[in-house]
Amino acid sequence: MNVPEWIGGILGGGLSSRGIGLQWAILLGLSILFFLLLHATHLPAALLLGPMAAAIVVAAAGGSIRLPMHPFIVAQGVIGCLIALSIRPAALAEILHDWPLFLVVIGSVLMASNALGWLLTRWQVLPGTTAIWGSSPGAASAMTLMAEAFGADIRLVAFMQYLRVVFVAIVASVVSSIWVTAPAARVPEIVWFPSVPWLGLAQTLILIVLGNSLAVRLRIPAGPLLVPLVVGVVLQNTGMMEIVLPPWLLAAGYAFVGWNIGSRFTRPILVHAARALPRVVASILTLIAICGGIAAILVWVADVDPLTAYLATSPGGADSVAIIAASSDVDVAFVMAMQTSRFIIVLLTGPAIARFIAKRTGV
Repeated sequence: MNVPEWIGGILGGGLSSRGIGLQWAILLGLSILFFLLLHATHLPAALLLGPMAAAIVVAAAGGSIRLPMHPFIVAQGVIGCLIALSIRPAALAEILHDWPLFLVVIGSVLMASNALGWLLTRWQVLPGTTAIWGSSPGAASAMTLMAEAFGADIRLVAFMQYLRVVFVAIVASVVSSIWVTAPAARVPEIVWFPSVPWLGLAQTLILIVLGNSLAVRLRIPAGPLLVPLVVGVVLQNTGMMEIVLPPWLLAAGYAFVGWNIGSRFTRPILVHAARALPRVVASILTLIAICGGIAAILVWVADVDPLTAYLATSPGGADSVAIIAASSDVDVAFVMAMQTSRFIIVLLTGPAIARFIAKRTGV
């Protein structure tokens, strides 16, 4: 008996016959439980994966919770500000200094990921442009949210993206342990309600609300994510505002995104994902191996140390790569500049590439 059936059995025939209040209590309880379990493994995406897994379980058990759209839209703005926070002048300066090298490396990774996405689409492993978006080596949360705006199945894109996050985090940790002899830095405990600069927090909330309103009014694809992201990068790096995202706000944002995606999973979608799992895993491992080969060439051509090269070319999971890089003896600025520049290029080219491949495969 699987988890949804087990929960449904305890409740006497499934969640559909139970009150909305009880369903929300189960969703919240499972979200906290799954988050704690994932956080104990030091998986950076635990804040999103925990609530998403809980929502999948509740939906598969017959739950009838329907998430309101307004909190989901606001949550996209929170994630947009989080990404903007990571695009700093130091990373941009590093990109400009070595732009030919960055362009070649990023282009190679994108060609490999798009080729694998094309194969999955051609073999009809996943429907439409889902495999293309799922293979994109950008920030998983951003790619998932953008995919829905451009017609892909957000559930299966999330399935591919976050499965890769797990694999990348595991492989990157193993590779890091091979080169690092000193003990890894201890992962700090989360302080959920720290003291924060209230002006910066107020500015961030205003940016999210106004950015969301503008995006919805102008019907910008993926606008609730992209407008706060772009405006936040400009305002932050010109000194006009400070983006402040306390852990409790991030947790709420990730929870609403995770719940919204997870609640859309049905039993047929789960069956489809299970059938596609072997080939999706094979494509993920192939991409990781190709990126490892690109890293080896980077070591040979540009005299970059092996661990820095591997973390810089690692396909996605920028948050997990950042944590590993920060606790290792590597060039953190180079690693984050490569990850940041790749995300920007994927952000700009993703929709056009998805449409191009879709036309060539007839989906």
